[in-house]
Amino acid sequence: MDSKLDMFEDINTSPTASLEGDMSIPGKRTTRGTTQNGVPDYNTLDEPIRETVLRDMRAVGIKFYHVLYPKEKSSLLRDWDLWGPLVLCTFMATILQGSSSADSMADNGPEFAQVFVIVWIGAAIVTLNSKLLGGNISFFQSVCVLGYCLTPVALSLIVCRIILLSTQTRFLFFLRFVTTTLGFTWATYASFIFLGQSQPPHRKPLAVYPIFLFFFIISWLVLSHN
Repeated sequence: MDSKLDMFEDINTSPTASLEGDMSIPGKRTTRGTTQNGVPDYNTLDEPIRETVLRDMRAVGIKFYHVLYPKEKSSLLRDWDLWGPLVLCTFMATILQGSSSADSMADNGPEFAQVFVIVWIGAAIVTLNSKLLGGNISFFQSVCVLGYCLTPVALSLIVCRIILLSTQTRFLFFLRFVTTTLGFTWATYASFIFLGQSQPPHRKPLAVYPIFLFFFIISWLVLSHN
């Protein structure tokens, strides 16, 4: 009996025997370090839903800022998402959709589904063309960039809708034309900044032309909507 007690005491008092673990409080966000890009690596499984939603909204807002000020080329490619493109596409389709009433024949805008199809199918075709040319980014990364780069076109749409509130003249049409052209140019430029480096140097013109055509069609919808 004494020998059994001695063996039990030796095991419990051994200096090599130690217990290690990680104690976390439920419902509290814990940070496990940072990634290579300096972004905190959060454990989102035990954080409140409100913090998750607010963090995602801040991330979407930062991507909008990078499109309007395209200085960091990898900002949209590193952490891609489709929330921003979905919001922009829904907003533009809602504003551009024509009226179905018989007493408003002057409104020749496209239907909601037509704008949705043009944006998403167009982005998919441009992305497929980029992949066939040897692009080194994923499908959803390219769709994310094209969707977020609709921001200047959406802003020009807002300005054009404000201009349409007054009686239309040639000067106001010219103002709408300049505004839409600026949004189209900025969207194409921002897309080239983010996607241009992913293409082989000798194939960049073949990759830029579909991007140019994609934003040109959407900008034409903005300008022709009256």
